[in-house]
Amino acid sequence: MEKRLTQLRQARERVLMRPGRDRPSDEFAQEVMAARGRIAALLDVDSFFESHMLAGHLVDRPGDGIITGLGSIEGRRVFVYAQDSSVKGGSIGIDHGYKMYRTIERALEMRSPLIGLHDSPGARLPDSSDMDLLRKQCRSFFSQVAEKHGGSVFFPNTQASGVIPQISAILGSCGGISVYSPALTDFVFMTDKTAHMFITGPRVVKSAMGEEISKEDLGGAKVHAQVSGVCDFRCKDDAECLREIRRLVSFLPSNCDEQPPVVRTGDDAERECPDLGEIVPSNPNKPFNILKVIERIVDNGDFLQVKREFAGEIVVGFGRMDGRTVGIVANQPMVRAGALTVDSSDKQARFIRFCDCFNIPLVLLVDTPAYMPGSAQEHAGIIRHGAKVLYALCEAQVPRISLVLRKAYGGGNLGMGVLPGLGTDMVLYWPIMETGILGPEQAVALLFGGAPGLSREVLAGKVEEYRETYANPIYDVSSNLHVEDVIAPSETRRHLIRALRSLEGKQGRRIAKKHGNIPL
Repeated sequence: MEKRLTQLRQARERVLMRPGRDRPSDEFAQEVMAARGRIAALLDVDSFFESHMLAGHLVDRPGDGIITGLGSIEGRRVFVYAQDSSVKGGSIGIDHGYKMYRTIERALEMRSPLIGLHDSPGARLPDSSDMDLLRKQCRSFFSQVAEKHGGSVFFPNTQASGVIPQISAILGSCGGISVYSPALTDFVFMTDKTAHMFITGPRVVKSAMGEEISKEDLGGAKVHAQVSGVCDFRCKDDAECLREIRRLVSFLPSNCDEQPPVVRTGDDAERECPDLGEIVPSNPNKPFNILKVIERIVDNGDFLQVKREFAGEIVVGFGRMDGRTVGIVANQPMVRAGALTVDSSDKQARFIRFCDCFNIPLVLLVDTPAYMPGSAQEHAGIIRHGAKVLYALCEAQVPRISLVLRKAYGGGNLGMGVLPGLGTDMVLYWPIMETGILGPEQAVALLFGGAPGLSREVLAGKVEEYRETYANPIYDVSSNLHVEDVIAPSETRRHLIRALRSLEGKQGRRIAKKHGNIPL
């Protein structure tokens, strides 16, 4: 017993005392943590319970390059793995892949969130001794791969989709199969300057295409946050990234059968927002920052924006109202006048579907001139991408409220769930709101622009007449019972909270089928 206990203690010490990274001279060394440090910073103190700790310790491959287990965040159980770049560069070997697979599988079995901390170049290439052994045994490389391996983790990722929240953090240079699993998860975090994602790295790009490009320009956090949209949150370093993951988890339920946690924020549910009328100009053509509206209506101004740098014409993210998580989708008049586009449609549809999976009510703040016109958008497939939003809206069964602040013209009424028949539970208007197939100026120009003898003053009078009747919410609400109410800007928060309370416990109804076929 004493002999074996000594061996056990020494084995654990070899694993735990291993240096953190192979790149001590890295210019970002102070901003990059070792794998165990990342787990410690992510989880509650002393809550980590590790699995397969001693795998590979006798061949100097502790954990086979990945640390796996479970712990807690604010007392709630989560499963986690962290790839260890100090062991074979974090490459995915057979044991490494199995441990990753089992962690995802266990998270699904236990209905708990999954968090993956990625720092791997991809699949581990066999060395000369591996190849010699395979040759002597007359075996192919894939003959030694079991069913649960690094190249098949996509299966449990897919099975877990919509059942448990899945979160990935890219904390180093990741390539090949190391980027597909994160892409299947719900949210992707990346650290600036130190994280990269690409299918093929710069050297392969150069040899295959003759293109000279750096890792940062090919697949850095900025590229994926602003251009590709793969990255949901760009963080300055590991510490900020892990803090923001904890913050995100605080908004989410553990699985699809639970409600999001209720947090007592201390913000009065009856609080008015007297300055909203000043933040939002009455002139529908004058821009304003929708984030200022969101920060006024959510508890304590706490709003976690998702994909902040991508498709800025739409804003999506999580806040709380009366302590309960809500998903907010809002047009941003500061960017492209809040028009709906190819990229914003993808961003909006995916967020709506996530909220619907995890019982998070939706509040849509509407101020849009409709879909962005032009050949660029048409050729990029705005019809197909816009259909994704309609699919997501019509499929969603969580409570949903659309509040039109100033304008909702044309297809914007569809894309923001304003028109009846799309499953929106309540449609609310502000008094300055305008709606219609076209804006007042465009409608009058179409109807009277070609009429002879009409002066500019007469046309201006027609615009005002149109605005005061057909585009007037006080006029509209008298006969349009699809509109629940017209509310003053100052009472927006209070009214939304009461409306959400009235929709608690809503039961959806789905037609039995295998699954729908969303236009991808």
